[in-house]
Amino acid sequence: MSGHDPVTPAPVPGQAVRLDAAGRRSRLRQYQEQLLERMQAARANQGASVNQLGVQIGAARYLLELTQAGEIVPLPPLTAVPLTQAWYLGLANIRGNLVGVIDLARYLGVAGGAGAGAGAGTAAGSDARVVTFAAGIGFNCGLLVSRVHGLRQAEKMQPQGDQLVDTDGHAWTPLDLTILVADERFLHVGL
Repeated sequence: MSGHDPVTPAPVPGQAVRLDAAGRRSRLRQYQEQLLERMQAARANQGASVNQLGVQIGAARYLLELTQAGEIVPLPPLTAVPLTQAWYLGLANIRGNLVGVIDLARYLGVAGGAGAGAGAGTAAGSDARVVTFAAGIGFNCGLLVSRVHGLRQAEKMQPQGDQLVDTDGHAWTPLDLTILVADERFLHVGL
């Protein structure tokens, strides 16, 4: 006996390599097809993404792309910067990096919540956090948020004008941080 199982034929030199190469080509083709399907679905979905973070800024709810959001940290002590806009809250030391903290509600001039006047800003209560911008944006900045609502699936929401409405009836506004940092007014924090 040659030591091989009588049911399994003896390997032919070079044949296993060809079968493995054929299997790799098949897996690669399958992966490429799946990737193409995902890209087409993303285009048809007009930019809605599963990877979005729901936050509350003032009284409004926003969706941030996870690729644009950095860390989420409790509100650290802020050092005021003289002669800056009211919406520029100051500098925070976050893991050894100086980060400018912005109150987007004040920047946009919207009410901060129930009983707050227009432009009153975001409440800095116990649920308040700073969401820093991702390093890829190249801007040491963070947004004060009154609450982090966690991950949201925009493709399961219904479009309503510039907003998306979830199954609970909450309206969410997509917020593109790259557009925000390109705004001249946002770049000029000084008075």
